[in-house]
Amino acid sequence: MSHSTEQKNPRLIVVVAFDRGEDGDLFPAFGPADQQSEDRAIRTARTLAAKHAGVIAWSRDADPTLGDYGPPTTLFVSGDVPDME
Repeated sequence: MSHSTEQKNPRLIVVVAFDRGEDGDLFPAFGPADQQSEDRAIRTARTLAAKHAGVIAWSRDADPTLGDYGPPTTLFVSGDVPDME
């Protein structure tokens, strides 16, 4: 019986929704909210998309103990969202 000792890095999965202020600038209206899975993040983002100026769901590999984060992967985007850096 073979056991894998390779441990997969945890994933940071987040949804953020944005609205526009009176000055026209985007501001976070919901989140960033951690999600249990990428599928759940996409479902949450789709629901929020009808109520906000923009919404994005993204994920990345993360090792918070080392402060090591991989590049973000966009899972869902709708409307106006700020550039991810």
